[in-house]
Amino acid sequence: MEIECRGDFVEVNSKLYPCTVSLAMDLVGGKWKVVILYHLKDAPKRYSELRKEMPGVTERTLSLQLKQLEEDGLVARQVYGEKPPVRVVYSLTDFGKSCRPVLDAILGWGNEIASREGKFINVSMEGR
Repeated sequence: MEIECRGDFVEVNSKLYPCTVSLAMDLVGGKWKVVILYHLKDAPKRYSELRKEMPGVTERTLSLQLKQLEEDGLVARQVYGEKPPVRVVYSLTDFGKSCRPVLDAILGWGNEIASREGKFINVSMEGR
């Protein structure tokens, strides 16, 4: 029997999931969580760096998604300094690093789709 089918539900952190796929999707699902994890995959980043690398995300959404990723133990938030302006750096935790193979697979699949069916467009951010 596969692990995802060992019971009617799997419980993690007091939450019930009907299968292990729904558990994984709760952690990384949505439009931006995987993108955030991808941008943190190789090095810690400041909030402003993430915003520049993800121009399509709103500040509110980025903040909320980072907070959820932190609460779920995938991302660590480190604050440097005691009085403003403080420097906040986000990085993957060991648990977050465990999803690197998934991020690489998604990247490879996205690259394949883009190469086969898409085109790359450069847009100047000046005047926006």
